[in-house]
Amino acid sequence: MFDDDINALCHWHQILNSRRHRGFLWLSGPAGEVRARTQTLIERLALTDVVWASAASPDAFRTSVEPLAMKKARTRLGTEQGAVVFDAFNGLDPDAFGALAGTVRAGGLLILLTPDDWGTSPDADYARLADYPFEWSSLDSRYLARLVRLLRADDQVAYLAEGQPLVVPQNEEKTAVVPVPVEDADCLSPDQARAVAAITKLRRRRPLVLTADRGRGKSAALGIGAARRLMQGDPRILITAPRFSSVAPVFERLAAQLPEGVLQDQRFVWQGREVCFVAPDRLQASLDERGGDGSVLLVDEAAALPAAALHDALRAFPRVVFATTVHGYEGSGRGFALRFRDRLDRLTPQWKAMTLETPIRWADNDPLERSVTRLLALAADPPPDDDTAAELYHHRLDRDALSRDETRLEALFALLVQAHYRTSPTDLRTLLDGPGIGIETLESASVAGEGQLLAVAVTVDEGGFDERLAEQIARGERRPRGHLMAQSLALHAGVVDVATHRLRRIMRLAVLPTRQRQGLGQTLVEKVCDGARGDDMALLGASLGAEPGLMAFWQRCGLVSVRLGLHPETSTGEHPVMMIRPLNRQGDTLKHLLGDAQREQLPQLLAFELSDLSPEVVAQTLSDQAVMASVPSLKARMQLERLALGQAPLVPSRQALAWQVHQRLRACAGETIPAELSTLCGLVWQGRSLAWLARREGLTGSAQAMCWVRQQVRLLLEVEASHEHADAARGEGGG
Repeated sequence: MFDDDINALCHWHQILNSRRHRGFLWLSGPAGEVRARTQTLIERLALTDVVWASAASPDAFRTSVEPLAMKKARTRLGTEQGAVVFDAFNGLDPDAFGALAGTVRAGGLLILLTPDDWGTSPDADYARLADYPFEWSSLDSRYLARLVRLLRADDQVAYLAEGQPLVVPQNEEKTAVVPVPVEDADCLSPDQARAVAAITKLRRRRPLVLTADRGRGKSAALGIGAARRLMQGDPRILITAPRFSSVAPVFERLAAQLPEGVLQDQRFVWQGREVCFVAPDRLQASLDERGGDGSVLLVDEAAALPAAALHDALRAFPRVVFATTVHGYEGSGRGFALRFRDRLDRLTPQWKAMTLETPIRWADNDPLERSVTRLLALAADPPPDDDTAAELYHHRLDRDALSRDETRLEALFALLVQAHYRTSPTDLRTLLDGPGIGIETLESASVAGEGQLLAVAVTVDEGGFDERLAEQIARGERRPRGHLMAQSLALHAGVVDVATHRLRRIMRLAVLPTRQRQGLGQTLVEKVCDGARGDDMALLGASLGAEPGLMAFWQRCGLVSVRLGLHPETSTGEHPVMMIRPLNRQGDTLKHLLGDAQREQLPQLLAFELSDLSPEVVAQTLSDQAVMASVPSLKARMQLERLALGQAPLVPSRQALAWQVHQRLRACAGETIPAELSTLCGLVWQGRSLAWLARREGLTGSAQAMCWVRQQVRLLLEVEASHEHADAARGEGGG
């Protein structure tokens, strides 16, 4: 490395320091030479607090740097580094790259090391993408090629390649950053001061949703606000997050605001008042004990927590702050804000939203933030609705063309991010290079990309195993990478043939927000079915969180549930449900076999393993299941009539009532199910008590609950009688 190059980089680094900006330096060439050159640069630029991230341990360092395994990158969230060396010679993990880039402090550098032919073929991190039977080296590398194109076109990236002249961003001469005046002396930006004021003045049943990109002082605002609430007299404030390290900056700020306080065992105590960290699972298990009048809850990195847990916290705590990172690496804050908005509107319509825009850890218009944001497609917005689409055109996209059309790719990915609760940077790589992935859209023009993007579906092909491997999967002896539904249904439902046939699973489905509830989602699912049928797929599948509205949508698309997971997903807190639709005769046979397995297992599962499942989910599941005979015995009908008249108790009538509820649910498949039917599901299908029913329906005790049950039975019998009369009238008219 020549002195001229060192001097040019030193001058650039000085400019970054004076502006409180961060820089992006990219070095490429042979691994040994690039690593040695990097260590020389660290010494000559006098970089401190340097972390060297790599999938494999590099050779011994000459400089004082800290090695970090790529898989541990998330442990650095909330910390700051003077420089991060991201060694991609053994593979680039997009999630780790994004997480570590956000830890570089003002005046620091992100240094990316790559081979000189980077982007021409997959790297070793693609092993995580290689579903059976693919080898990672055989996959496409559109994602990496895209990164190379964007880096080369970015005039804010310094680039040093073997045998090529150094390219350094052409910045203006050093200019001092003039701080923006802030009235609140404890805050570093007007945004942060407004957030602290809102936390301090938090009102009952008016939760605050605080969103911010990284480096905006969100955690510090929570700490300052919590300190002021303690000074105002709050005896106890609870704070929860995915892990304690996520909120360490909150407690650091608490200690700075209240130096007389003591931090011990994840609790900060000051003058007998306290701020306590509670892990999400412990909080969920003790909502009744910890919530109630006067309680205050701060939720940090809310997008990383299950939606159901947030919903329960909203009900239990009268004063709540939900804070999340907009472009987080454990969950997209944008998807969280949009999906959670419906619950907030329903439960606490006077909730308040606030966004921190001004960066604190570095100055505005930071070049590293802009570069990383574009590389990972973090800030792209969904396409605007021009409201001119009169016709719908279906397209199956070419991923080669899509990867080279950055504007279109960003719009499509943004629509997927907005529609789903959790999206990570790695998902973009999967979209472009995952084997068996298909992308289908509805657009307003007959030529793909020339009109309005209205809806998108991302699919993956599964199954097609040979009989020997399928049998090993069903016995739990083999678990090839990928093939989520095919393997799960073979193993847990015991239907081996699911693994030998091919199915197409819809991984993600998104519709432009302004075009939702107009049938576009169902239309696109039908188009996906047509294509899958033409590709000789036996089944169309979807795996989703068991949420009644979502299940009803897929039921309207012709899918039925065939497996209900026994444990909730970590990401959503919802039990997973798998749904299928047959596409040919083989698919019909598989549906019949899977249906038989579900019918055999479901009654016992609901009574035991799934007895705590939401009754609404139970009702939605039963609505598409022929679990019981369609015609009851005369004895069952008579038992129900006696129950309705108060001439029979509940226990001997439970089986007959379960049949009646099930028949009524069958008529509701794909529709909104009345709340009363869900309550009855909890009572007769899950074995819930009359005391539970009384609490749920707001009744004073078991006696009132029993009266409520008898009233519902009378209504069910009346509905059945009206249907029988209508059927008889149609029969007479036909005669």
